[in-house]
Amino acid sequence: MNQINLIGNLTADPTLTVSQSNLSIVSFNIGVQRPFKDKQSGEYQSDFPRCKAFGKTAEIISEHFKKGSKIGLTGSVQTGSYEDKDGKKVYTTDVIVNQVTFVERKNQQNNSYKQAYGNNQPQQARGNPPVEPNPFENGGPVDVNDDDLPF
Repeated sequence: MNQINLIGNLTADPTLTVSQSNLSIVSFNIGVQRPFKDKQSGEYQSDFPRCKAFGKTAEIISEHFKKGSKIGLTGSVQTGSYEDKDGKKVYTTDVIVNQVTFVERKNQQNNSYKQAYGNNQPQQARGNPPVEPNPFENGGPVDVNDDDLPF
């Protein structure tokens, strides 16, 4: 079984593109805090997985989430590789999102989804997995600057 569940904060606004076949594609990174402290530093460590969503799920993420928004997601892990401009093989790991959950409280920064869906209960959106080749397959590594982190 290849399933992953994450809750974290977007490190930047999501990037929405539309493929030639009119499929919406969104790409974003989230900061996810590990559930334990580092023994040496006494501080929590974080991971920053790259996430992609397609179709209606991509549109919902693009419309309702922005840098710093808390998001819950369910998806699968996809690995790949490509050759960079120097001919070096680069390996990638992405989370392919197939379900998203709004986890913000009603008085926090992203109130637009409450108006759009008419209540304050968490909402979920389901999208279809990609049906065409991954348009981000040749993407490079993600550079996350500490100043861009929402926490």
